[in-house]
Amino acid sequence: MSTDQSPHILVVDDHRDIRDLLGRYLREHGFRVSLAESGEALRKVLRQQRIDLVVLDIMMPGEDGLTLCRYLREHTAVPVILLTAMSEDTDRIIGLEMGADDYLTKPFNPRELLARIKAVLRRAQALPPQRAGLAGRQLRFDGWRLDVDRHELCDPDGVEVSLSTAEYNLLIAFLEHAGHVLSRDQLLDLTQGRDAQVFDRSIDNQVSRLRRKIERDTRNPRLIKTVWGGGYQWIADVEEVN
Repeated sequence: MSTDQSPHILVVDDHRDIRDLLGRYLREHGFRVSLAESGEALRKVLRQQRIDLVVLDIMMPGEDGLTLCRYLREHTAVPVILLTAMSEDTDRIIGLEMGADDYLTKPFNPRELLARIKAVLRRAQALPPQRAGLAGRQLRFDGWRLDVDRHELCDPDGVEVSLSTAEYNLLIAFLEHAGHVLSRDQLLDLTQGRDAQVFDRSIDNQVSRLRRKIERDTRNPRLIKTVWGGGYQWIADVEEVN
């Protein structure tokens, strides 16, 4: 693969030594690399370059990594790997709930980061195309209405229906890839990152709970179809509303 075609990694860390070390290591292994020390620098790079994956430190002054992870999920589809401190278990969980694709605990071996980057890129490339970022949108399907920014879901009668974080993330994954068959592993990647110890419930159980809340008849689903041997498929039309 030529240098111009190799994946472009953005490393975001306020410590220059760490940025430079990771940048040099990833370049030696064939990646294009950009470096950023802050949220402002991250946004500048995103405006100027196409980025394939962001390596993002959580503990930064000003806009921390969790704030920036939320920004990336709201405005882009770029995969995110978080770098976390050993003792910050809560931050790690919150980061995964926000949509980070993976995490790595400091201190770490650069070889492990390299392996995780390659794994996340493989999974991202295997996913079907998704809609443009849903942030700021209101969507309608089968009479239901979803305000993405407010995380508010209303049924056809206008009654708000409460969703857990896992159920909401699963619904967003289906809406972003409406019409495409998503395997169970892909749904895990899209909704839970790769942290099985934190999220140990199966995708099948989560789909069943979501169906009970949004399907008129769970025995004859009109929204989420089971594809035997494949996974699940969102089959209802999704439209943006004002």
